[in-house]
Amino acid sequence: MLNIQVCYALPNVQTLVYLQLPVGTVLYDAILASKISSIHPQIHLAQQRVGVFGQARSLYSVLENGDRVEIYRPLIVDPKLARSLVVQKRRTKRVIFYRSL
Repeated sequence: MLNIQVCYALPNVQTLVYLQLPVGTVLYDAILASKISSIHPQIHLAQQRVGVFGQARSLYSVLENGDRVEIYRPLIVDPKLARSLVVQKRRTKRVIFYRSL
């Protein structure tokens, strides 16, 4: 038997389900067995990425003992755009002091 965790995190709450599943179980089967979609009906596996310990994987990847299956939320803002907005905000906040001679 494999000891597996399935998790889904929202900004304000994290759901973690512990399971014991047979050897040879794939990510998809673990997610279905966890019944996490009944707790979070907004999960759509056809549209969302999944992984194990932060590494993206296919829904049909075979799990190993101790794996934590993670269901990733869709991105709200493109990471490149978010970084450029932060840099732009920092640039506008800079204050330059001039000293007259």
